[in-house]
Amino acid sequence: MGAELRKLRERAGMSGSEAAAFLGGERAQISHIESGRYGVSDQRVRRLAAHYSAGDKHLVDALASMAEERTKGWWDDYRGILSPGFLDLAELEHRATYIRAIEMLYVPGVFQTETYARALIRGGLSDLPATELNNRVEHRTRRRDIFDRPQPTPFEAFIHEAALRMRYCDADTMREQLEFLRTAASWPSVTIRIIPFSAQITSSVHSVMYAGAGIPALDTVQIDSSFNSGFLDAEAQLARYRRLIDSVESISLDPEESDQFIQHVTQEM
Repeated sequence: MGAELRKLRERAGMSGSEAAAFLGGERAQISHIESGRYGVSDQRVRRLAAHYSAGDKHLVDALASMAEERTKGWWDDYRGILSPGFLDLAELEHRATYIRAIEMLYVPGVFQTETYARALIRGGLSDLPATELNNRVEHRTRRRDIFDRPQPTPFEAFIHEAALRMRYCDADTMREQLEFLRTAASWPSVTIRIIPFSAQITSSVHSVMYAGAGIPALDTVQIDSSFNSGFLDAEAQLARYRRLIDSVESISLDPEESDQFIQHVTQEM
């Protein structure tokens, strides 16, 4: 919500100081609102949107609804403990109406077992303090909260065969992880599809998560790597990643074939 308010302000050609003056506050107030450090009421969202001459009623209504909800999520337990990107990712998944993801080298984070996640994080950051390692692992497994709700989030994951075979851990941990992935695939809102080595990839494919929102203007793409992540929301970027995911879907095994494929790889471990 804060990021969207910032975009509306910038489109209006207005500085943070000018927006703060409209609210009767200091520049820091707008900075805190736009960075998500301060909450904001739905009435204030509408006042700011009107001041910015925002013409998209559906977008303004959606932002006001988010402000009105003001849910304190489980991720807030990690504020000041983990970097803001971790909290943003958890909230993005929490608010998404659907998620489609491509993962080329790892089992998607939301489906990782504790032991697999621990080996993966420790391998990428060997000097990470034990306390932060534990917090990162705990945070990662808690992201599965989106599947425990009365209306679990639809999640479609396209996972490359390489992610199933890469040895970031011992064989027992990897077998446990693959068996859990098969279990997750049986959850009502989850679809797992495998991209085999034999599939011809016609374009540059990398790991990405597309989070759909109540209105397309709030869709968000997350680009992930071992050391950082970033979020994209420009329409041209969203369109490009929708096409990418559709192209990957066309070369992936169907869910039943994918389950058999994972089982076969597990038996080979």
